[in-house]
Amino acid sequence: MAIEFGEPRRLGVPSSDARLRFEVETQEIGGGPGRRLLVVDGDPAFELSFWCGTCPLLFRRLVTAQEKLSLESVRELLTGALTDPDEGGALETFGALLPEGEYLPMLLCVEPRFVVPGKDGDYFSGEQVDTWGVDQFWGLPEYPHTPYYRTFETEVDASAHLYEFVVPMVPPTWNERERVEEYAELMGRGGVPTAVAVSTLDVCEPAVGFGHDHYRHWGLTHFLLDGHHKLEAAAAAGRPVRLLSLLALGEGLALPEDCARLPTLRARARSARATMTA
Repeated sequence: MAIEFGEPRRLGVPSSDARLRFEVETQEIGGGPGRRLLVVDGDPAFELSFWCGTCPLLFRRLVTAQEKLSLESVRELLTGALTDPDEGGALETFGALLPEGEYLPMLLCVEPRFVVPGKDGDYFSGEQVDTWGVDQFWGLPEYPHTPYYRTFETEVDASAHLYEFVVPMVPPTWNERERVEEYAELMGRGGVPTAVAVSTLDVCEPAVGFGHDHYRHWGLTHFLLDGHHKLEAAAAAGRPVRLLSLLALGEGLALPEDCARLPTLRARARSARATMTA
């Protein structure tokens, strides 16, 4: 459920001072474009969908992804449910971690479902394979090297479908058990804490389909800045959390008009893709 969308605004600090950045991998002279990367504290943390937009949607954790970006100064504020993206100065506080740019603030209510790659509910071995088939070299689905959460999906139109993911910076096995239990207890009493993420929107469609269900995949991916323990507790207990998302408008594989449709799409009822058969 969408709670509130703010107006696009300029946030962030000079890229050299930002703890989290979007970068392009440097290639040798004469080489093609490098990988799109999400970088944390100078280390590549995730490989993102390739530039072409015809390759499969991707968020792949890299071996140097070892840092979370939680901020102690807003811990008490985020223990409760924010009612507005601007409440308590959280936007500016987390914006100071990000590179200067245009961001769309979104306040969502999500009920996360924990997914392990290759298991039931996995997008990469399910819906993605239905459209792209398996990787033609490896003969396997794409592998994100991380568990993640699925939170929403809906039809965009007859030829496109929106999928939403929440991706932890580090796996839930790194979480402190005591804090997860504290949040589970809070939620059991009706509490709804707030997590914070920086997000991208990638729109991908295969040029040549090896699958049986050809359509555009809209991937709204939220990379957690704060809330790793909250998401794990919510998924285990089947409880909702608020998600304050900062959508990086210049960093995804989506047109401005695609991003502008998100408030309307995110307000729709959840609906699964009506799978096509050959």
